Amino acid sequence: EGEQEEAWLAEAGLARLEEDSAVFLSTLTRTQAAAVERRVASVQQTLRRRNRQQLPDVRDIFRHPDKVSRSTLCLTQTAKTETELNVDVAFSEQALSYRDNHQSFKVTRSLNSPDDKLPNFKLLPDKTGQTRIGDLSPLDMKKVHRLVLVEMTALFDTSGIDLKPAKALKVKTKESGLFGVPLTTLLDQDQRRVPGTKVPLILQKIISHIEEEGLHTEGLLRIPGVATRVKFLCQDLESSFYDGTFSWQQMKQHDAASLLKLFIRELPHPLLTVEYLNAFIAVNNLPTKKQQLQALNLLVLLLPEANRDTLKALVEFFQHVIKNQAKNKMTLNNVSVVMAPNIFMFKGFRSKVTEQQEFSMATSTANIVRLLIRYQNLLWTIPKFIMNQVRHQNMESQRKQKERAVRKLLKKIAIERPSEKTIPEKSINYKHTTSQGIIRVHAPQFTKISMALQLTEDLQACDVLTRFLSQDSLLAVKTDDLCLYEIGGNIKERCLDGETYMKDLYQVNPTAEWVIRAMQR
Repeated sequence: EGEQEEAWLAEAGLARLEEDSAVFLSTLTRTQAAAVERRVASVQQTLRRRNRQQLPDVRDIFRHPDKVSRSTLCLTQTAKTETELNVDVAFSEQALSYRDNHQSFKVTRSLNSPDDKLPNFKLLPDKTGQTRIGDLSPLDMKKVHRLVLVEMTALFDTSGIDLKPAKALKVKTKESGLFGVPLTTLLDQDQRRVPGTKVPLILQKIISHIEEEGLHTEGLLRIPGVATRVKFLCQDLESSFYDGTFSWQQMKQHDAASLLKLFIRELPHPLLTVEYLNAFIAVNNLPTKKQQLQALNLLVLLLPEANRDTLKALVEFFQHVIKNQAKNKMTLNNVSVVMAPNIFMFKGFRSKVTEQQEFSMATSTANIVRLLIRYQNLLWTIPKFIMNQVRHQNMESQRKQKERAVRKLLKKIAIERPSEKTIPEKSINYKHTTSQGIIRVHAPQFTKISMALQLTEDLQACDVLTRFLSQDSLLAVKTDDLCLYEIGGNIKERCLDGETYMKDLYQVNPTAEWVIRAMQR
């Protein structure tokens, strides 16, 4: 009892509510704060029963959560239509507003509705640019993970959905090979051969083999390959894949598709992870497609990097299959129904359920796979409200660091020069000065190492890169290979979307440095 809440608080970085936690907690919305308080209260109750040392009262940590939440994210900007996604306001706050306006809502499931009935969701334009996974530094991504965990929990709490993580089952795992090997182990052995590999090489090769020759194959993914032939191919790949002697020409397309499904199905731990598998399944219980999409966005952000990158490669491949449905007869619904059991019924779990339970689960999870494929371009982005909270955390941390530095300096002066009561104002002046309306872009890796630019209303990040390339004639690099980075100020590091309006971003982070360098992905 209370173990789930303790594990949740530990993952959120709140295992011990101390002074440093106040920086994180001060940026939470009211729904996020409520999610934390609910779990702290549960742990408090458990600790009282066990007569263990208690955590500080969460109310002493939050101070004035209502004021914080409303000043952080005010519900003033709303989407113009139901198909526009507002990422300025926390999803859980939007869900709370929806719940208050639909007290007697019912979950309407249309698991087998035609593909064209899914809403054409789109993000509201953001002049400060979209932030995709991979655009941020590891330090800021750590903050993103903590905030997303709290936000995801708050979103489900608002709809009255109790999330219980699936129990980890002990499964025998192989320490090497291709099939039935943990994803991290497989990537480790791949990276020793090809540094920087993010998606297992065997999966990449199977996908590319199908895309090169088999996307027009009727019933692709649905019609199984010949079982004996698939088994032989699996054994042959295990022995000859890495030495490059495997003959891919011998592999028929249905057999290749069966191997792809086998690879996912044989993973000893689920692709969507034991921790979040039930949360993915529970997405169906959210009342609207918009909330389901928002929950999936948060869950994708929570996945470990290896799982997230592999899932992205898969859903992109599924989309390629669907684009050729005129010839292969595989619609979004068909692909989703076929692939759902492979993604959700992982090896260690399949032996514990009946055939009827497996069929029921496949039907309900097909909707999740449909959403992952249909909206993949939206799911791998970090919502703006999360980015705003990261910026606020960084600013608050810097403020506290400066306060500590000043206190330390005051103490040192008081000891060394007790007669002086004050510090000259210039010694604690942190003001940052910049020429009005002009930024300097640095490019330390290239011949032209800096460039001054006048900020205008329509100057975008892509324009900065274009001007830089046009002025450095010796640089044989494509614009697509470069990125303009926002560094420092209220962010550690961020690779800018080409459509970022520089003047708008400058107003958000006026003390940042602007650096051009080769994209690090």
